[in-house]
Amino acid sequence: MTAFDLSPPSDAQRDALVAGLSADERRVLLQHGTEAPFCGVFLDNKQDGVYGCRLCGLPLFRSSTKFDSGTGWPSFFAPFDPDHVREIRDVSHGMVRTEIVCARCDSHLGHVFPDGPPPTFERHCLNSVSLQFTANGQPYPDPLQRGGAEAQPAG
Repeated sequence: MTAFDLSPPSDAQRDALVAGLSADERRVLLQHGTEAPFCGVFLDNKQDGVYGCRLCGLPLFRSSTKFDSGTGWPSFFAPFDPDHVREIRDVSHGMVRTEIVCARCDSHLGHVFPDGPPPTFERHCLNSVSLQFTANGQPYPDPLQRGGAEAQPAG
């Protein structure tokens, strides 16, 4: 069980968070879009830390699970906590895929595929605009002002 509060933001909180998004972030996070490959700001990030949801700040993936998949998007073999990412069957674009969304705010993150490295053999393929990065030792963002685990440093 996660130490983070997974209850969704209130309508007012969500409206405030959405107001701070760029047009690209809105298109990807809220309308299930995809950014172009090989252009995301986090594709080549090598810093140690935690990648969180761009909208609500929930920690999603640790840098220690990031790998170079060669696909053009940041890829991870395991989530920060399985409860932080929700999977949805996606049959758009004539394919059957598994979409991944933030478990707290339902923002679109990307897709998960069964072709990753050991130990999970999963490839969580993410849009950089769906993410924010917190270096180890820095405080997690807490846009919902939840306190608790969100008040702890990343690591």
